[in-house]
Amino acid sequence: MEGSGDEFLKYRSPLVSRYASKEMAFNFSDRKKFSTWRKLWLYLAKAEKALDLPITDAQVNEMESHLEDIDFVMAAEEEKKLRHDVMAHVHTFAHCCPTAAPIIHLGATSCYVGDNTDLIMLRDGFDILLPKLARVIDRLANFAETYADLPTLGYTHFQPAQLTTVGKRACLWLQDLVMDLRNLQRAREELRFRGVKGTTGTQASFLQLFQGEHDKVEELDRMVTEMAGFKKSYLVTGQTYSRKVDIDSLSVLASLGATVHKICTDIRLLANLKEIEEPFEKEQIGSSAMPYKRNPMRAERCCSLARHLMALISDPLQTASVQWLERTLDDSANRRISLPESFLTADIILSTLQNITEGMVVYPKVIERHIRHELPFMATENIIMAMVKAGGNRQDCHEKIRVLSQQAAAVVKQEGGDNDLLARVRADSYFAPILGQLDALLDPKTFIGRAPQQVTRFLAEEVRPVLEPYKNKMDVKIELEL
Repeated sequence: MEGSGDEFLKYRSPLVSRYASKEMAFNFSDRKKFSTWRKLWLYLAKAEKALDLPITDAQVNEMESHLEDIDFVMAAEEEKKLRHDVMAHVHTFAHCCPTAAPIIHLGATSCYVGDNTDLIMLRDGFDILLPKLARVIDRLANFAETYADLPTLGYTHFQPAQLTTVGKRACLWLQDLVMDLRNLQRAREELRFRGVKGTTGTQASFLQLFQGEHDKVEELDRMVTEMAGFKKSYLVTGQTYSRKVDIDSLSVLASLGATVHKICTDIRLLANLKEIEEPFEKEQIGSSAMPYKRNPMRAERCCSLARHLMALISDPLQTASVQWLERTLDDSANRRISLPESFLTADIILSTLQNITEGMVVYPKVIERHIRHELPFMATENIIMAMVKAGGNRQDCHEKIRVLSQQAAAVVKQEGGDNDLLARVRADSYFAPILGQLDALLDPKTFIGRAPQQVTRFLAEEVRPVLEPYKNKMDVKIELEL
């Protein structure tokens, strides 16, 4: 850790101090926020000048040369005095741009910089998340392909059920992640700019500046929107853009949180069964008391943070519902927390999940042993069908199998022994006609249905195509520092 130690005397969000990537932490930083405010003031001045307001090249050039040299100490002092963050930064910007001072923020309201900057941060936040989600999908698709035909016990109610394959199970995870990718893409593409709308969204101040020329007001809005990198602005706003936009943005992140929680819970369950494990570093300690333990701490972290991500959606839902008329300010403090934290949390769980999926370990022999314990029970229907083909009576065979199964189950449950159903079948002369078929009847690959074919088709049709736009960003690997 750097610094004198003063940073340890106050609370620091672990989302930033412990987990988040540098790019996402910067995206919601004061540096990004306030330099974006200055860029927005520059865009406004440029557009107003182009539309014949009395703004000079010298004023525009002066603003352009001071976009990044923000005096944060002065801004803090101004805000303490003025009790207004936007005006504090207007004054701070004007201090280093004395020539441009008269035209900074001309015709605008605070939400011109505040809301438009938030929309830029949301857009850029999605642009950080989307390649990370694509990489998780890519790593998991490779995993699914590798284990497409490896039989494993399926579980319903976490009780052993019909066999599936390790790769097919991964495709269940992938399907949800692909849905999340589409949801994030849609939310990002549907974001619009607030634009230049004035204090209650009527553009009255700009209409006055342009002496009633409606075309120039519309062109001003269009030009600033384009300079900010958006294709469209919202045609109607109050003082703010509709807070339903925040709901749309954070709901897709909350949905992603549910997906990741499900995947990582499955991994934790499989780790308990010793069938699959997340990566484990050579010198990593699983437990301070139990040296043998290999706890699934990455998956646990994902679940822990995913719960927070899912909970955050309640903030924009409630905020949007209480925005009186053209706006009220009880959204501000809440949004300062809920918007950044949602993106920071999503960023962290995607980075962690990428690390997990890049190093997931499968133990085929353990999986095989678990199948061996349960398969005799699952094979009873096959045994009955084989006996019927050999001339037996279905009902008689069913009763024989039922009695032997109950006896074998008692050995497993009451005595803690192995499943000896097959030994009982072999020892019973009734089953003599099919004894030569037993090994074939118990081949696990005959119990997995079309799972391998489903994996192949799903990856080809549903997964690989959605990754195409991100193919140049696939090489990044994740090393977790903590």
